[in-house]
Amino acid sequence: MVLSDLKQGEKARITDFSMLPDIVKRRLIDMGIYEGVEVCLKSNMPFGGPCMIETYGQCVGIRRNEASTIRVDKA
Repeated sequence: MVLSDLKQGEKARITDFSMLPDIVKRRLIDMGIYEGVEVCLKSNMPFGGPCMIETYGQCVGIRRNEASTIRVDKA
């Protein structure tokens, strides 16, 4: 399952984001989002907009095409 498949309010643990470009991976890691972290999908914006995820009390917007490459397991 990928991050963009989650429904609003669902929690999941990130299992793999090796398909992301290195610059995006580094930025996510800097914000505390890495493999093994539990995230909650706060909202999916309409018309292919970004996915808003929450982890460690902060909300982060991720492009939908990048969210579709992040593998997760439901928590």
